[in-house]
Formats: sequence, C-alpha cells, structure tokens
Amino acid sequence: MPRVARASERALLVQLRLSGKSGQEDLEEFRLLAESAGAQVCGTILGGRQRPDAATFVGKGKAREISDLAARERADLVLVNHPLSPTQERNLEKIIGCRVLDRTGLILDIFAQHARSHEGKLQVELAQLEHLSTRLVRGWTHLERQKGGIGLRGPGETQLEVDRRLIRDRIKKLNQRLHQVSVQRRSRRKARLKVPIPTVSMVGYTNAGKSSLFNRLTGASVYAADRLFATLDPTMRRVELAGNTAVIMADTVGFIRRLPHDLVEAFKSTLEEVAAADLLLHVVDSSSPERLEQIEQVNEVLEEIFAAEVPQIVVFNKIDLTGQKARVERDAGGRIAKTWVSAKTGEGLNLLLNAISEYYRFQRGRRRLRLPPEAGRLRAGLYERLDVVHESALESGGWLIDVALEPTQLNWLRRQEGFREEYLLPDTQVVLAPTGS
Repeated sequence: MPRVARASERALLVQLRLSGKSGQEDLEEFRLLAESAGAQVCGTILGGRQRPDAATFVGKGKAREISDLAARERADLVLVNHPLSPTQERNLEKIIGCRVLDRTGLILDIFAQHARSHEGKLQVELAQLEHLSTRLVRGWTHLERQKGGIGLRGPGETQLEVDRRLIRDRIKKLNQRLHQVSVQRRSRRKARLKVPIPTVSMVGYTNAGKSSLFNRLTGASVYAADRLFATLDPTMRRVELAGNTAVIMADTVGFIRRLPHDLVEAFKSTLEEVAAADLLLHVVDSSSPERLEQIEQVNEVLEEIFAAEVPQIVVFNKIDLTGQKARVERDAGGRIAKTWVSAKTGEGLNLLLNAISEYYRFQRGRRRLRLPPEAGRLRAGLYERLDVVHESALESGGWLIDVALEPTQLNWLRRQEGFREEYLLPDTQVVLAPTGS
C-alpha cells in the first residue's frame, strides 16, 4: 500500500465539535498523528455542529471555508479528525479540490510506515485492505461508471468488480497467513509455559515512554522516539529479579483514543500476548494533562481484548518532566499498585523492579517436598528453575526440600519427568511475606 503522506506534504487539519464536546486535547493529539505520518501542518479549521452532515460531514459552508484555506495555504492534503464514509470523503474532495483523509486512514498510514516485522506488515496490510474495500469507487471516477451511454457502459463497473475480487482474495490469504502466525505464537507461548517463567507485558497510551522504559529495564535496543506509534512490533526479553526470580518482559503496541476497530481486529494475535500475561505494567505519561483520560482509554482497549482482568501495576513515567520523586504507592491490601519512575534518567527503576519481584513473592507459597535418592535430576531442576529456601538430608539418602513457588511454577513442577504427587507433603503451604513488609 502506498504511503498517504509524504515528508514534504502540507496538511490542513479539520475538527468539529459535536454534541457540545470541546476536544481541544484531541486536536493536539491529531496534530501529533499528522506529524508522525510525515506531514507538515499548515493550518487548522475548527467548527461545531449538532450532528454530522450526511453528504460532507462538515456541511457545505464549512467545506467551502476549508477549500478557501487549503488554496491559500497550498495544502496537498486535508486531514479530518473524524471517521468519514466513502461518500463524505469523495464529496469533500470534489468541493475542496485536493485529497481528503479521515482519522482512520491516517492511523493506518502511520502503522504502515512503522511496521517492521513480517507479522506486523501482514496485520497492517489486512487493516488497510479492509478499510480500502469500502472506498474502491475513488480510483475509477475517470471511467464515469454512473453515466452510461455509448462507449461509457461497462468498463468502470467491470474493473471495479475485478478490484473487489482481488482485494477479497488478498484479504483471505492474509487472514490465512495471520492464522498461521497466531498458531506459531501460541506454540511459542506453550513452549514458554514449559519453563516456569511468568510474562510481564507493558501496555499504555502511545508515546507514554514504554519502549524507553523497556530498553532501560532489559538492556534491549528497541526503537524509541518522541512520536506516536514509534514502535508496533512486540519484543520480548528475559529480566532477572531478586529472589532467584526471572520474568519475560514484553513491549507491545501503544493504544490511543478511538483506535480503529480494523486495527484492533488485525492486531488480535499480537494483543493475545497482553491477554496471556501474568502481570501488566500500565505505563502512563505523568507529564500529560490528559493522563487520567488516557488511563481510561487504555483500560477500555484492554477490556476489548479480554485483558481487563489481568493484574496491573501503574507506572507513572517521565517524572523528570514533573519534578516528582520516585516512590511507590500501596493498595488497601498492602501490595504495590503504583510506581513513579523516569525511563530517561533511570530514577525509580530499582523501585519498579522490586515491585515486580514483590508481586510474585505475594503469589508464592512454600511447599515441602520429600525426594528419594533416585530423584536427583528432579532436585537439580528445582535448584535451576525455582527458589529453594531450605534443604536437609534424610537418613534414607533422600532430601527434604522447601521451595517458594507460584501457582504456575507448581503446575510446571507437576509436569516434570520423574515427579510424583506423593513427593509433595500435604498441608505445608505457607504464604511468604513480601520484602519490606
């Protein structure tokens, strides 16, 4: 799919206030989206309506106003911060005299620019084709399909049907490929479950600093920039924590208000990693005046992808811009619910790592195992994979071992070769107290 905005394109932004909503912060976000796509913003037009106009969305008077400003500013592109129907988009282009693109098309273009992995490119292409399939009429206006008459009957309609069939076939192939990718992802997830390492996924509003924080915590070199949707492709790294604990940390795509439904559908296989995580780090830009609304928007997307029930630690990032101190805040149960950090300076990162470690210590219980001498390989696996708290030798030649482990690790233990249920002594589970309690 070709890019929507080239680096030198001048773009005019249009936003209406509907039903009494101001949306000034939404306009600033839309400006950032335009700049992320590579456009040069040359002007802004605001307006208000009780309801969208069926033909042009903005109304004929506002459309002529946009046309005049676009001509004065030599705009190449008009970006409308609302979803437009194909008819509204086409009618506006006729009145204004240049290309018109709605919010959904702009976000799709940004995703197309930033997708790097094979899976990411497939997902973006699928979303673009789903969006384009309703707008095919645009490309064939020169064939005058509707006029009819001698020499004008047939070709446009025929070509349109050919294009629709080609797009349907391509969408079918993309869905098949993404299904294969999803199967492979689930297979990798099952392989990770064979090793008792929990997964921590980083989520948050786009440009909250997730990738920068991920790089700081894991030592990775994921691309990070001060722009919307700088990174799309999920990245995973292992992180060692205190108490012989390790986690797999995943960096995922950022969310945004009114994220196009086609994108959510296309990125379902990627977002499955979020829903399958044991813990979410909800990264928030603490310097943003809209942070509370952004938290709400992220939680809405999490609900849409069935990840609302996954436990969260809210991470307020960018405290270097607010003058706040690194700290943690506990909930009524005494567990760490919020942390304040700076991915840029590194302040508070030790508190965040301790918070993750403490979370898993809360999940842990102490189980006692009586292992016979022939279970030496299983004993070695306990030391390699789990947190062995105490061991004493038995006169029979075996061992009595106390292990601190989470429910997922207990399930892993039960699947190990040579394990027998009678090795686990009954009524010995003791919840371990968290560090610093």
